[in-house]
Amino acid sequence: MAGGWRDIVNGIAEDVDLGAARLLRDPRRKGGWTLLVEEVQQSYVDVRDPTYLSFEYTRRIGSIVDTVAPAGRPIRVLHLGGGAFTMPRYIEATRPGSAQVVVERDRRLADFVQRILPLGFDLEIVFDDARSAVAGWRAEDFDLVIGDVYVAAQMPESVSDVTFAASVARVLRPEGIYAVNVADLAPLAFSRSQAATLRTAFDDVCLVVRPELLRGRRFGNVVFAAALRAGRLPVARLAAIAGCDRQPAQVVSGAGLDLLTEGAVPVVLD
Repeated sequence: MAGGWRDIVNGIAEDVDLGAARLLRDPRRKGGWTLLVEEVQQSYVDVRDPTYLSFEYTRRIGSIVDTVAPAGRPIRVLHLGGGAFTMPRYIEATRPGSAQVVVERDRRLADFVQRILPLGFDLEIVFDDARSAVAGWRAEDFDLVIGDVYVAAQMPESVSDVTFAASVARVLRPEGIYAVNVADLAPLAFSRSQAATLRTAFDDVCLVVRPELLRGRRFGNVVFAAALRAGRLPVARLAAIAGCDRQPAQVVSGAGLDLLTEGAVPVVLD
C-alpha cells in the first residue's frame, strides 16, 4: 500500500506514532475533511476554503488571528500542535506570506496529513515536544503563539504550568499574543487554574466561552487570549465577533475574570 495508508469506506486510515489516525470526507462540503486520532476528533479543514472553520474553538482562535494585527498583514506565528494544519491554512489564506512554525510530536501524522491534504505553501515543522521546543527557542520571535496540544481529549500537564506560561511569554514580541485552547466542564476548575497560571506571566488575559459552559450545563472549549502588555487585547472586537458567531460566546476579562478565578491557584509542576 502506497505510504502505508488504507483507503477505506469510512475514510483514509493510517497508523501514526501516537496511535491510529483517520481522515474522513465531509459529505456536505467538497473540500471538507475531519481528522481523528484514536477515534477522537482532532481537526477539521476545508482544503478548498481554508477560511471555513467548522470547530467552534478554531473560530475563537480565528478571531484572535483576525485582530492581532491589521487585516491582511503577515505575522510570525508559532503553532503548538499541528493536527490537520487548520490554523496555518487559515493564516496563509487571510494573511499571505506569514512566517509560520509548527511544533508537532507525531512525525508520521504530519506526513500522513500532508500526503493526503497537501499544504501548498511553505511551513516549518519542528518535530519535538512543545515544552522543550518553546524552552529552547530564541526570545521575542513571534507575534502570535497558538496552543492546541492534546493527547486524546486532554491537555498535557507539561503545557499547563507557570514555567511553560513564562516560556511562551519569553518567545513573544512585546505586542505579542498567546491563544490557547482548553477543554473543560463544570465547574471550570481547570480553566480557572489556567487563568491564574497565565496571569503569572501575562498582564492582560481574557477568555472566550459559551454562556452555557459558564453556567455549568455542558462540556466544551474555553479559548484564552493573553498579552504581555496590559490593555493590549482587543476585548471589544473579540466580544463583538463571538457574539455574532453561530454558537454565540462571551468574553470574560477584567473584574469578571477576577471573580471567576477567585481562589484559583496557578499550576506548579514538581
